[in-house]
Amino acid sequence: MAPAIPPPQPPPPNTGAALELLVHGVGGATPQEMLGDPRTVRVTGDATAAVYRRTEDAHGEKHPERYRDEPVAEAYCWSGLTSGNGSRALWLLLLPFMVVNLAHWMRPTATGRTRAVRLYGVVVRLVALSLTVLLTAAACEVALDLVAWQCAGTSACSERRSWLGFLSTHQGGWWSQPGRRLALAAVVPAAVVGLLWYLSNRTWSAYESQSPLDATDPDACDPDGAEEAHGPGAPDTADDPESARPVPPALSRPGFWYGRRLVARLRAAHTAAGFLTVAAFVMGAAARHDRTVGGSVPQVFGLVVEGALVLCAAVTVWVVCRRGRSESVRDTRLDGALITYLPGSALALLGVAVVHAAWSRPEWVSSGSLSGETAFRLLALGQGLLVVVLALVARSLYRRTPEPRTTLYGLGGPSVAMLACALGGVMTGGVAQRVADWLDGPGTPGMGGGSIIEGPPVLLSWQASVIPVLLLLLLVPVLYLVVRTARRARRMGPDIEAEYAPEPPDRARTRRIARIRATAALTDSAPWIVGVVSAATLLLGAAAVVGSWTSGEVPGLATDGAAAPVESLVEAAQSTGSWLIGFGFILFVAGGRRAYRDASARRTIGILWDVGTFWPRAAHPFAPPCYAERAVPDLASRMCAWTATTRGRLIISGHSQGSVLAAAAVWQLPDTARRRVGLLTYGSPIERLYGRWFPAYFGAVPLLGLHDSVHCWRNLWRATDPIGGPVRLATDHDPRVDRGPLKDPLAYGRTTALPLPEPILGHSDYQADPVFARERTALLEELGPRLPRQGAGEEGGRLHKSSGRSSG
Repeated sequence: MAPAIPPPQPPPPNTGAALELLVHGVGGATPQEMLGDPRTVRVTGDATAAVYRRTEDAHGEKHPERYRDEPVAEAYCWSGLTSGNGSRALWLLLLPFMVVNLAHWMRPTATGRTRAVRLYGVVVRLVALSLTVLLTAAACEVALDLVAWQCAGTSACSERRSWLGFLSTHQGGWWSQPGRRLALAAVVPAAVVGLLWYLSNRTWSAYESQSPLDATDPDACDPDGAEEAHGPGAPDTADDPESARPVPPALSRPGFWYGRRLVARLRAAHTAAGFLTVAAFVMGAAARHDRTVGGSVPQVFGLVVEGALVLCAAVTVWVVCRRGRSESVRDTRLDGALITYLPGSALALLGVAVVHAAWSRPEWVSSGSLSGETAFRLLALGQGLLVVVLALVARSLYRRTPEPRTTLYGLGGPSVAMLACALGGVMTGGVAQRVADWLDGPGTPGMGGGSIIEGPPVLLSWQASVIPVLLLLLLVPVLYLVVRTARRARRMGPDIEAEYAPEPPDRARTRRIARIRATAALTDSAPWIVGVVSAATLLLGAAAVVGSWTSGEVPGLATDGAAAPVESLVEAAQSTGSWLIGFGFILFVAGGRRAYRDASARRTIGILWDVGTFWPRAAHPFAPPCYAERAVPDLASRMCAWTATTRGRLIISGHSQGSVLAAAAVWQLPDTARRRVGLLTYGSPIERLYGRWFPAYFGAVPLLGLHDSVHCWRNLWRATDPIGGPVRLATDHDPRVDRGPLKDPLAYGRTTALPLPEPILGHSDYQADPVFARERTALLEELGPRLPRQGAGEEGGRLHKSSGRSSG
């Protein structure tokens, strides 16, 4: 498909100063570091994200004659959106939600496949909904089953826990009846759901409510509504070539960075799903008792409430499937009735279920487990089937429009969705098993013998048992990559020495450079590791479901009577997996606590969110918030306002993740502003990571359209950089977008002039390379000639400082 945005005309005459807008990368940077000057002033913005200048450059536009040799430097600092607050480290607990949200954006490029694209989005949203139900079910398993039903219903367990005394059956208090214990314990999972709703609503206001620019170019929207976002009702022109026409890149649509309506709808649906899950746990136990002979509460009451729960659940699923993102215009509407009444109705049904369960049933005695086994089995089976369907849809889309650089031949999204389900299972299973071990004391839940409680569902033990097997399988590709990297490093030696000739060879120096280059190339092998882990997880997860369903016992008991080596291996896998699954969850909690107290750890965790939360919350409303919905409109507004006011030249200079923000902001500019903008990227993952994993948004066609829509673009990269790489564009009128690989290190060995060894910079300090200044100057020249110099006696021509560092 040809790029929708035509090549720009030559820029208008230069009538003002030149500006370089610096955007830092992952991890953040201070304005002082970016501008290379301790004296800075905030030009616009707030404490969360703002534009800064050197104090002496505060009014540079009024004196353009001072900036002939180098542009005025501005720094956009957005680190406050991701890693500025210690409490944000607790977002690690929302990692499965973030990962499944990424799967939404990983669909392959599609041309005229509206129905298939829409189906892809629907399936991802259903996987996301299942994760919310899984998290809530895990909270119910801990609070309702393990604590209120099993431990409080067993004298041997409740006597060890004094805080459970008022719930204990042997005390015979008002709360001792099973239904009332369940009604009280339901407060815990309901509070978890309420907290998730509150965080989603609060973070929207803080991070994603920035209004993007109004569309001024009629071609910058999608009048036919043929994108994925519109859900049912959008026309499908796949079989009608006459009616199909090129659609602008998605990132150029005015509503792309404003998904308020969808987030609000999904928030209401997921909140309702959480409340309904709690109600189902409470109501299911009471209804099962009432169906027994001699129940004191008529069955009809339970049937009516269960029917209402099923109806509300069907509405919730319909809401999730009905509408996707609307990007062609900035959709400021809200489905007020839906977002008010759906979660409210679910909460009201939860209240009815709690009252029904708390009704007096003197004959009711709790024994065994709460029968949550079926729920977890159905969840695991449903997630597996949804991932398979997603893989079939993604493969169909890829075969229609294949792009060789796309990750896993279009299966990147399904693989990541599978990993999200696995992460959810590890976290929920880890909590349940560790709580069961804590309540059971010296016994092992599910193994009989010294156990005083039944323990968590059998499926969780089977899932834990496959973790050691998965780790052993993962050793094979890891060892292969280690051996291949070592061989590649050895082969690089002669080429590196030839590159730095005629300097005398230094074996230690050569080995170090070769090792860093070979290790940096491992980034390109990450997709296959993800694919192997996802496929193994799907197969082993299916085996766990089958094993738990057929045996009804934990693996250690299911293999009783088998050969001694088999029985020993299975018991070892079960115990090791149980501790590994719990240890994984403890790592999440410990990481969050450490990041809250340690600024350096908080910065490291912030880097994870810089990469993972670039995309809007299109699949899961409880995922960590999208900082780009604030940063991209900030940058686009600043560039548009500056070019309109000064009529000058502008270079937006982005490092690492900042280059992705810069490209997204340029896409949002109207044509009149875009013709005055040059794009300078360095250490950029825009093709190496984003182009491969998100081909529909950063693939070859969108990037070529971006190149043709700006006046000029240069990209700098190094072979030692594990993140940045070339953008791989070659056009007839500009075949050299990429400049690289840059020499790193700049000097091979020690000399009289440089007696100390030069560092290998890798992903940082691109401005230290002389090529950076030359390419920036060349971009300014391409944008338009400099202002004429004044006479010798007039002011001007002073040597301006370097623009400093924009690396994070």
